[in-house]
Amino acid sequence: MDPLVYARERSLGTLTLILGLLAWVLIIVGTFGLALLYLLMGFIFYVFAQSAVIAWLRGTAVRLSPTQFPDLHARFVACCQTLGIQEVPEAYVLNGSGVLNAFATRFFGRNFVVLLSDVVDAMERDPDGVNFYMGHELGHIRMKHLTGHLWRLPVLWLPLLGAAYSRAKEYTCDMHGRACCEHSESAARALAVLAAGAEKWQQVNLATYARQTLANRGFFPDFHELISGYPWLTKRVVRMLNPDTRMPGRNPLSYLLACCVPYIGRVGGAAGLFTLVLVAAGVGLLVAVGAPELQRYQERAGLQRLWLEAAPLRATLGSYYEQRQNVPDDLPSAGVTLAQAGEWEYDSDNMSLTYHLQRGAFTMVPSEQDGKVVWHCRGSGPAAEALPDECREDGGDDDLD
Repeated sequence: MDPLVYARERSLGTLTLILGLLAWVLIIVGTFGLALLYLLMGFIFYVFAQSAVIAWLRGTAVRLSPTQFPDLHARFVACCQTLGIQEVPEAYVLNGSGVLNAFATRFFGRNFVVLLSDVVDAMERDPDGVNFYMGHELGHIRMKHLTGHLWRLPVLWLPLLGAAYSRAKEYTCDMHGRACCEHSESAARALAVLAAGAEKWQQVNLATYARQTLANRGFFPDFHELISGYPWLTKRVVRMLNPDTRMPGRNPLSYLLACCVPYIGRVGGAAGLFTLVLVAAGVGLLVAVGAPELQRYQERAGLQRLWLEAAPLRATLGSYYEQRQNVPDDLPSAGVTLAQAGEWEYDSDNMSLTYHLQRGAFTMVPSEQDGKVVWHCRGSGPAAEALPDECREDGGDDDLD
């Protein structure tokens, strides 16, 4: 077992991958391959959007090299060696504008690690802490988090499951960051920067901060962590100081409520951009699948309403024919009121009635059975597929002459 992998990531990763692949098969088969078109559109959009990010990164940020920030470059290469990463990714320092963070991204087979300048500056008094950020982002690359997202996408929104898998990946990458540090306390202090800021982190008592984990318990703290893609920072510091520490249990009721909240993912940085692209493709797919069904439902409901509202009109015409055994020349001669006639178009050849729709037409056609008039319906265009069940023709009756 890999000591740098959080225990639950393997099981959650396998489960989400299997479910995700099954979901993709069902989506592709269920949409008769239409999903592939939307995936292609999403991929094209992603390529252009991500290419803009990479071009901006290479044209703006400072790339680490033996002659450019040589100390940081040496630390980065050493971290890659520690983690067994043979192909060293491109690494950059980018103006963070006050944001304390780092991120990893990928484009056409090449991996990139970006350290925001504020993080590097904040850890100037403890350079070993910078190794944590490098190792954390390299962990995403080593564990192939940047490439496995697409296959799992259809199920990552599931309550509890998607958020749990995301938190497990963060714990795993924290362990990679810890492995790149000479001292575990440096990894904990690197996380303390995210909690206390670029200056105050130096004064944080790590043991006291870690004990806050015990105070942040109960229904609401547990619920909000269960729907989040990140563990509480206090818990992450605890694991850096002692990976074997057993975390306190959660309130069972928090799981019940969290089961009702879909995981919406993490938005931000290049990873967030990729997620948004995939979400946009997913939304387009759902629209493509659901819109035709919704339109058919609306058309069927509209025809059902027309059929019911025309009952008095049918009754008047039917009564006229049964009494006189002939078809009226027009609606007024049959005693049909203006309100009953509405927008129906009358055909005196067979006493049929037609209502013209935006898409096609709906026609009510009478036939005679044992001296009684029985009505059926027909449709042209999309209306032919949305006829009410109670008036569909069975093909066994003749129209009135």
